[in-house]
Amino acid sequence: MQNIIQEVELIMRQRRFLAFPLLIAGSLLPVVAQADAVGDRLAESLSVNGQAMPVEAVTETPMDGVYHVRLESGESFYSNADGSHFLVGDLYENAPGGLVNLSEQEQNQERADALAAVPEDERVVFRGADEPKATVVVFTDPTCPYCARLHETIPELNERGIAVHYLAFPRAGMGSQAATTLQQVWCSDNRSEAMTQAKEGEAISSAADCDNPVAGQYELGKALGVQGTPAIILPDGQLVPGFVPPDRLTAMLGLDED
Repeated sequence: MQNIIQEVELIMRQRRFLAFPLLIAGSLLPVVAQADAVGDRLAESLSVNGQAMPVEAVTETPMDGVYHVRLESGESFYSNADGSHFLVGDLYENAPGGLVNLSEQEQNQERADALAAVPEDERVVFRGADEPKATVVVFTDPTCPYCARLHETIPELNERGIAVHYLAFPRAGMGSQAATTLQQVWCSDNRSEAMTQAKEGEAISSAADCDNPVAGQYELGKALGVQGTPAIILPDGQLVPGFVPPDRLTAMLGLDED
């Protein structure tokens, strides 16, 4: 039993579990017991201190009477059926193989779905000669040293069957030099060549005034939880912050078993 308690405490520390306040008084109009009706009522009527909450979606959880509420801001919490109490934190399944973070799984799926909606022609793509075995999406900034380090490993990643799709994330915002450089990359006739030039600190001749997705990708990254660069998104939607060596990334993608 002590080992189980220690495992739970460790996971909570690693995930920065919000232990207080756990319960927040809420105010809702009456709801019916059926799941669909509860979800509709929570989405339409949820308010705190008289202020309406901008609810994006309400879904059932495996726990009876507990619902997952996701706000338009991307924040989420759990509510009981009548909305009188909220629970902030992650929901875990006590599965036979160990604890499973259901909240993280849902976040990963939402991230994967959002990235799937980004067309390939709005990305800067690096792939090898053969069909990729796996594709990672990387939010990048040309002024980031670890982004440059990751870029240096792309030939090796491509040889291992890993394609890299870049999206823009100027860490200092859209008014920064990094944002202008990224816009120049996306406005170039050869984006991959321009991206390599940017990573190597070379000047790019292209203008930055074409119709480009840099600002939208920056906002998308923030919505998906990107806080720095490089931010690697695995095919399942898992976000891996920072530089990852090729051997480790290959293992994370399950390709070292091939």
